[in-house]
Amino acid sequence: QVQLVESGGGLVEPGGSLRLSCVASVNFFGTYAMGWYRQAPGNQRELVATITQTESKNYGDFVKGRFTISRDNAKKTVYLQMSSLEPEDTAVYYCNRVPRYYTWGQGTQVRVSS
Repeated sequence: QVQLVESGGGLVEPGGSLRLSCVASVNFFGTYAMGWYRQAPGNQRELVATITQTESKNYGDFVKGRFTISRDNAKKTVYLQMSSLEPEDTAVYYCNRVPRYYTWGQGTQVRVSS
């Protein structure tokens, strides 16, 4: 059974940084494009960042150069380094394949507030 376990969220002041991690218990992890998604209260889940099998990276327009996605295939882990966080980044963050394929994990809450 596939498990996606996200961690690294928390409460941070505007302008702060966080590093999210997602461990995916999947076979052939390195052969899939992976992504970070987020869902804010009252909003639909949206794709934040994608990293392909060849480590090409794409970001939502709202990222504006503030986030960096990376992966470690040996650890079956995908990361999201977030900096210059804004209150609008407050959401539950999830990882999954791109396009989404697995059942969602529990996510990790990110709250940006002073």
